[in-house]
Amino acid sequence: MNEQKSNLTIKEWAEQDRPREKLLIKGIGSLSDAELLAILIRAGNKHESAVELAKKILFDAGNNLNELGKFTIEALTAIKGIGMAKAVTILAALELGRRRNLTCAAEKTTIMKSDDVFNLFKPVLSDLKYEEFWILLLNRANKVVHKSRISQGGVSGTVIDVKLIIKMAIDKLSNAIILCHNHPSGNYEPSDLDIKITKQINEAARFMEISLLDHVIIAGDVYYSFADQGLIIKKDLNTSINNSLLTKQPPV
Repeated sequence: MNEQKSNLTIKEWAEQDRPREKLLIKGIGSLSDAELLAILIRAGNKHESAVELAKKILFDAGNNLNELGKFTIEALTAIKGIGMAKAVTILAALELGRRRNLTCAAEKTTIMKSDDVFNLFKPVLSDLKYEEFWILLLNRANKVVHKSRISQGGVSGTVIDVKLIIKMAIDKLSNAIILCHNHPSGNYEPSDLDIKITKQINEAARFMEISLLDHVIIAGDVYYSFADQGLIIKKDLNTSINNSLLTKQPPV
């Protein structure tokens, strides 16, 4: 009896139990993670419903959406019943979630310390398998006026164009810049290249009377702040930019 019931297709379920219909009747908050994922993958296979297949995917991710966010196309398509189209749909939805987190967090954000930068970028960068380099542009009140991904690279690095960063800051009439990138390796310590590029951007920004406030490296759940470690020295101490970013603190 139980075996027969488990082989029912979603179309044979009670209407209020089908993910799409349940969403319309009870609202999206009533759906479990598996049911939301089932809506994305649309259909299961001859042995499993879409919900059962979604449960299998989540099980492989430790029932953790952050871990699911680390899955690649190859990891998803290795799951029986998940082809290229379903894998691409899942990854696209996860990426939209990351971008929504960044957009919501950055709106009217005031940056007062390195922890603010970490909290802003952690949802976007902490689970990536490759490096991304971002900048925040701030006004005199330390409010974010613009954010931009400058480059995307491989596991061990990405290419940074100093001229592009400075031009963007000038175009947006920004008073300050904050740099942020991730280390997929989990090691938050800056590399020699990280130190070199930070120095180059700092010198170029000073020439244009723009302050480089910090460079934050995110490695999973921890981060490294150049400013907290005293590696960014401001030339003009009379600047109106808040100096709290330069308070020396150990990385979280």
